[in-house]
Amino acid sequence: MSHSVEHSPAVVAAADETTPHGPSAVGLRDAKLGGWYREDSGELFRGMPIGAGDVVVDVGCGAGVNSVFCARHGALVYAIDREPQVIREVRARLSVEGRGTHTALVSDANPLPLEDGMATRVICTEVLQHVDDPQQVLAELVRVGASGALYLLSVPGALQEALQEKVLPPEYREQPGGALRVIGRDEFAQWVGEAGLVVVEHTQHGFFWSMWWTLFWGCKVELYDPAHPVLDHWTAAWQALLEMPQGPQLKQQLDEFMPISQIVVARKP
Repeated sequence: MSHSVEHSPAVVAAADETTPHGPSAVGLRDAKLGGWYREDSGELFRGMPIGAGDVVVDVGCGAGVNSVFCARHGALVYAIDREPQVIREVRARLSVEGRGTHTALVSDANPLPLEDGMATRVICTEVLQHVDDPQQVLAELVRVGASGALYLLSVPGALQEALQEKVLPPEYREQPGGALRVIGRDEFAQWVGEAGLVVVEHTQHGFFWSMWWTLFWGCKVELYDPAHPVLDHWTAAWQALLEMPQGPQLKQQLDEFMPISQIVVARKP
């Protein structure tokens, strides 16, 4: 359930907050403007507050950014991923950075090794496009949520997926997990509703990352060292845009047009 090519804005943006003007720092600022990581209010995403009384299930936790945020805000966290190495790394990270109680489990989420109705918050970001049966995974997410539980769900934006397909190198298309299911906006909302959840907000985020990844593939650099003038110039241009008086409004309009992620906040009745 972790990504062969990780492009979740939540993960990439928070990966390295120390670079003053690098893509991670600019991406983190962009994410916060888009509603992510509200430290003051304890909201992982707007409308998704996390507190000491919460039991959080993070399915497909990847690098664990969302799990760590929740643990830092005092929640009991269950971080779940199908990759054992990912879980080992997340477990170590939670032990250092988390404040609440936490458990990291290896599972493909079909089924989840958790009891019915035990979670007050359920997170599943950038996962459903990878699994064989998204509706079955959604059913499992709904099963483990308590009545009134809040859900934070996201999948890639369909338009940027089409753009990535134009520039993605053939070797990535041929890798296991390289081919993604493209999920349309209406289809995503329909799945959530049919699973038994009530959509509270359906929004989008991350034009910055949609373009960054498109340029990244064209620049033919390595992810561990994505240094290239084209990427540097795009990052600097976006930082300058965010600093313009009309920048946040333009960001919102571009995010709506071609987001890296479409995001649903939902509630279990």
